[in-house]
Amino acid sequence: MSLRRGLDHLVLAVRNLDQAAARYEACGFTLTPRAQHPWGTANRLVQFDGSFLELLEIDRPELIAPASVGEFSFGVYVRDFLRRREGFAMLVFEGHDARADVAAFAAAGLNTYPPFDFSRSAVLPAGNSATVGFSLAFVTDPRAPEAVTFTCQQTAPQYFWKPQFQRHANGVQGIAAVVMQADRPEQWQGHFAALQGEAAVRRHDAGLDVMTARGRVLVRRSSEVAARFGGPVAAGIGGTPGFAGYVLTTRDLRASETALAHAGVQFARRAGSLVVPADSVFGVGIEFIAI
Repeated sequence: MSLRRGLDHLVLAVRNLDQAAARYEACGFTLTPRAQHPWGTANRLVQFDGSFLELLEIDRPELIAPASVGEFSFGVYVRDFLRRREGFAMLVFEGHDARADVAAFAAAGLNTYPPFDFSRSAVLPAGNSATVGFSLAFVTDPRAPEAVTFTCQQTAPQYFWKPQFQRHANGVQGIAAVVMQADRPEQWQGHFAALQGEAAVRRHDAGLDVMTARGRVLVRRSSEVAARFGGPVAAGIGGTPGFAGYVLTTRDLRASETALAHAGVQFARRAGSLVVPADSVFGVGIEFIAI
């Protein structure tokens, strides 16, 4: 399997979208306008060139319906996640054919579900609206109930990606890596090989590095995650593996530092990077690295 599934976006579940968006804006990020999903969630996005962060809340809980047998319910999953904590709820890879992805993942022995198709309205930079559509191919693993992954196929990308939303005062350019916390990283080699191809997964003493078409997935032990992000991160229910944080590239580390200081966000300076602990940004560790 060739590398064809780059990092697409990170689902960051928050209890108060307005509050979270204000914090990210204060940190120098440009956010898209609020959008709503038909199953009761709402989001605002931090777009980069080809990837994005999704701040997501439950805003209409009455619309969340239980999943049918054999289906994955996006709304139920996020609702239950937020009952326990805020944080990095789902990791999303780019998809080009959701149905082919489901078939490939199932053939590789992963837990799959029928493709999930939906559309929503998106507010464009000029203030007008357009319909954007998506097809999702979900994968779950019982060993990590709070580490759901899926691929995302867009059906109207020309209305989704906008340069005006991709310019950030803090100089951030994109997502370099995501960090998954697992005290036995080697147990996830087969999982990520099925998602990205065997050649994409590199095992070493520190854990696993998964090379994608855009960015990396780093699987690390909890002690190493805590050292990286300046303190422990609650990454999975009951100590199960989960997503702990992410690494962003910036063209101007000084601009990123200025924005964080202006926002009153706690951070630590390191050689060539800035680290924001998870308790400062809604349960997710963030590292800014210079490019």
